[in-house]
Amino acid sequence: MPTPPSRPLTAPALRLALIAGARRVIAGRDGLNRINVFPVADGDTGNNLASTLGSVLNGALSQPSQHAGDLLSRVGNDAIDGARGNSGAILAQFLHGVAERVRPLPELDARSLAAAVRQGALSARQALAQPVEGTILSVIAAFADELDAAASDMAQPDARSGFTRALVRARRALADTPRQMALLQKAGVVDAGAQGFVDLLEGIAEFVEGGPRAVRMRSAAPVAANDAAEPLVHDHVIDPARRWCTECLLLGDALDRDRLRIALEGAGADSIVIAGGTSRLRVHAHTGSPQALFDACAQQGRVEGMKADDMIRQQAVAAAPQPLVVVTDSAADLPDDIAERYAIGVVPARVDLDGRDYLDKVGLSTAEFYRRMAASRQLPRTSQPPPGDFRRQFELSLAHHARVLYVGLSRALSGTLQSGEHAAARDPGRRVRVFDTINAACGQALLVWRAAELAAEGRDEAEVVAELERLRPLTKMWAIAPDISHAVRGGRIPRWAAPIARLSALTPMAKMSVDGRMVVAGILLTRASAPEAFANRVARQLPAGQRWRLIVGHCDARPGAERLRAALRARLDISEDRLVETGAAIGAHAGQGALIVAVQPVADA
Repeated sequence: MPTPPSRPLTAPALRLALIAGARRVIAGRDGLNRINVFPVADGDTGNNLASTLGSVLNGALSQPSQHAGDLLSRVGNDAIDGARGNSGAILAQFLHGVAERVRPLPELDARSLAAAVRQGALSARQALAQPVEGTILSVIAAFADELDAAASDMAQPDARSGFTRALVRARRALADTPRQMALLQKAGVVDAGAQGFVDLLEGIAEFVEGGPRAVRMRSAAPVAANDAAEPLVHDHVIDPARRWCTECLLLGDALDRDRLRIALEGAGADSIVIAGGTSRLRVHAHTGSPQALFDACAQQGRVEGMKADDMIRQQAVAAAPQPLVVVTDSAADLPDDIAERYAIGVVPARVDLDGRDYLDKVGLSTAEFYRRMAASRQLPRTSQPPPGDFRRQFELSLAHHARVLYVGLSRALSGTLQSGEHAAARDPGRRVRVFDTINAACGQALLVWRAAELAAEGRDEAEVVAELERLRPLTKMWAIAPDISHAVRGGRIPRWAAPIARLSALTPMAKMSVDGRMVVAGILLTRASAPEAFANRVARQLPAGQRWRLIVGHCDARPGAERLRAALRARLDISEDRLVETGAAIGAHAGQGALIVAVQPVADA
């Protein structure tokens, strides 16, 4: 008897299969994070793949479809828009390439599916400037080869049996990845991105075998090959000259991937992945200057969805032994050595200068912010990080630790804290605690510093929060600004104060109020000796006989800050102090030349 023709793959079945696959990857992301070694061991491959597929689940796969080509086109676009990390961008380009082949087809048969997967594999490889074997690329290629072979071998090709054959081949290719890459072999793991792709296929196989029931049930987390209960210990060193994992979405017309790749390579970037088509590209690279990457992209189109993660900091977070880790936002003017010592995660705000958005202290350094502000035609504006940026930071921390404490900017000054709260509410385990410092800049940084210090000692969340609540009303901050025009234009200082300050030798002084706002706190009767007069005023307002931890900040005014620090050292009993550049959260309103002092009492040893 002749073999009956196989049934076509319809859009409803394809949608449910992809949902099952995506859910399996998301369920197993912690295991993928733990075996993440290549291209850098920053412990986030599982999070990146889960985020990429989460964009697809919440987009194209959230709505029924009757046209397979249209469904896959929307899947490809959603994956490009939401792609994260090296492996996420490669997977997105694979899905985008698959969609390009079958866009006009309402249903798929075994041959059209094999051809689409073949194009997806080629497209994924072309997205990389320097493809490497022993990665997700190798497993995708093996899967495509076997699917192609199965479609060619049978007189009446069957998509189901062909997929089963190709999955077996993909599993073998996954097991081979350590033999293809010495780094994996040394660590004793398979490639995390490749494992994630096989997890996607395994989830699809669950649907093929179990039907819609596999979608209704939440899959158990898959066991990643060579998975371990603890993070891997390895000696893979991240290049400090390319420590930023940088990404953006580039939108435009006739986008040229080759020209962009050349520009990024010229800027010193590596691990370059450019996924997408001529109208939208997801750009990923490791670089020493995130802003250089964003600027190169802006030469071709509109840049959106900027992000830059410090991989050295990520690696330190993964290795930190304590159960609680601390996260803050870029409004906190953390001393560099403190942020590095305690691997504090920092979520950057956005800064708008002359119509362009920058990542505070990442895409745009504090020094560069003041240089550009001086030449800007408009008052710079800051905006809160979106909840997605907080969610990404929380997920990274929770992949390696039991709890996260976000110590944030005063609710009264910005929506930043609310954005963090929104992201924290998305964690089903309620493992993220949000703490309002009712402070900003150097004052916020002092509370973050103390929280991270206690967390590193192994204190639990309740102990750390109790100490922060005790210190919050005792942590004081003041500022002076020789030029208050920025604060007046921004509505922070009354307009009547501007001409008085401009026409006199007076220096306005502000303080952080008990409700977390900056308010006028008086006038210094000098400009030439303002740092010393400021130190005198601060010292008089503090109780005698107390030791202090101190941060002095400045808005592009280091000489004045050094004078202020010296004057405070002469007047106060200081156990530890730091000098920092104050970021855009205060600088956009206080303007160049402003000086900030924040103090916190230190308990006796």
